[in-house]
Amino acid sequence: MMTLWQEWWVWMVAGAALAILEVAVSGFVLLGFAIGAALTGLLLWFGVLGGSLALLLLVFALASLIAWLILRRAVGVRHGQVKVWDRDINEQ
Repeated sequence: MMTLWQEWWVWMVAGAALAILEVAVSGFVLLGFAIGAALTGLLLWFGVLGGSLALLLLVFALASLIAWLILRRAVGVRHGQVKVWDRDINEQ
């Protein structure tokens, strides 16, 4: 009997829910987790991963980290979002 976290569709639903939540919370953090969950679900569906919870969580964590790093490099940090003042306008 398989537990719920061993089912591929549970990971896919979690990935879809995290992707939908990314719309409300920007920053590409939840999108990285969504990609990690979807990749874990796909690997379970193809039978590449076993049913070990530790292995599933490790694959999910590594896939999420790699996806977040790729998104961070592709989208980048928004430069110019915060204005840094290097001089006072009252000093002359």
